[in-house]
Amino acid sequence: MSKLPQAQPALPRVLWALLFGNFVIGSGVMVVPGTLNDISASLAISIPAAGQLISAAALLMCLGAPLLAGVVSTWDRRQLLTGCMLWYGVMHMVCAAMPSFETLLVARVLTVVSPAVFTPQAAACVGVMVPPHQRGRAISLVFLGWSVASVVGMPIGSWVGGSLGWRYAFVLVGLLSCASAAWVWQTMPRGLTPPAFTFDTWRQTFRSRGLLLCIGVTALYSAGQFVLFSYFAPYFKATLSISPVQLSLMFAWFGAFGFLGNLWISHNIDRMGAAKSVTLAIGLIACSLTLWPLGNSLVMAGFILVPWALGCFAANSAQQARLVGLAPDLASGSIALNTSAMYAGQALGAASGGWLIAHGAMSQLHVAGLAIVLLSMFLSLYATRVAGRFFNHHPAD
Repeated sequence: MSKLPQAQPALPRVLWALLFGNFVIGSGVMVVPGTLNDISASLAISIPAAGQLISAAALLMCLGAPLLAGVVSTWDRRQLLTGCMLWYGVMHMVCAAMPSFETLLVARVLTVVSPAVFTPQAAACVGVMVPPHQRGRAISLVFLGWSVASVVGMPIGSWVGGSLGWRYAFVLVGLLSCASAAWVWQTMPRGLTPPAFTFDTWRQTFRSRGLLLCIGVTALYSAGQFVLFSYFAPYFKATLSISPVQLSLMFAWFGAFGFLGNLWISHNIDRMGAAKSVTLAIGLIACSLTLWPLGNSLVMAGFILVPWALGCFAANSAQQARLVGLAPDLASGSIALNTSAMYAGQALGAASGGWLIAHGAMSQLHVAGLAIVLLSMFLSLYATRVAGRFFNHHPAD
């Protein structure tokens, strides 16, 4: 008599608190692109100047993620992650009160210390709390918060910013951050500390060619996307005369398909393999950037955004699962470096896009983005080959 298949054990409840935390983190990171037009008008600065808020914050997150990973490696994760969300909430309130661009820039840079810590450390905690065969699914679930931020947080922030002003959008993120801190404190196990990340562990991470190549993939596809993504608001306003309500609906449309793409990845990544999932996601982004010149109406632009949205957050989720799968013992550092690479790419992409706009080349943003995204796809394929030789005991596929 054949046995009935056993149901998989349920994932820990705390993953939902971490998912919500990433939702708030993502909403806060994306609140600036969503309100860029109002920030520019309110503070009487140009769009490229306002874009420095994205670049400077991304640079801090880039540098902070690996540095802070070592500093906080022995901290109790319940206290650490709760503290991150409280800091995020308070600093968004401070940002909302800033009277000038210069003071806002300083406050914004201090605010994003939290994303530099929360996202990589939450993923590292997942690697400790769930068994290996569930890690891909669990990490993708936690990172789903970022795609929820794109479908809910960013559109609402954009609408609030366009209707009431960017300061109200920042206050909203601050309130959500405080709620997230309370949820994490309530559900996170006490005394949870992943293995301490020592100098020797850093040395192993940096000596791993496969891990570093995978992290390079993240830097490139992030840069390719943010050349254009950072400036969605001014781009659509300039090319399609889009209203604040239409812009928020466009962000919601993008976010909805981003959510679906991440959801699909979370259910299929353990079967399909993380490396193949990453390459597929990057290919979808490249598809949208290739078709971008055809988006000469609101409807066409919406359709062209669909593949990009499907791949955008799915790529990030798959990359984190890929790194954990390659070397679980190095996950705290490799994911911190991956987060650093993601934000470095955002800083580079936003700065490059701002430079192109300042030189009258807004219509060429997609061309620069496509070139970088295609390069990331080829590097991903190469990284899979290299990682396969060095990590056969931790297959990524």
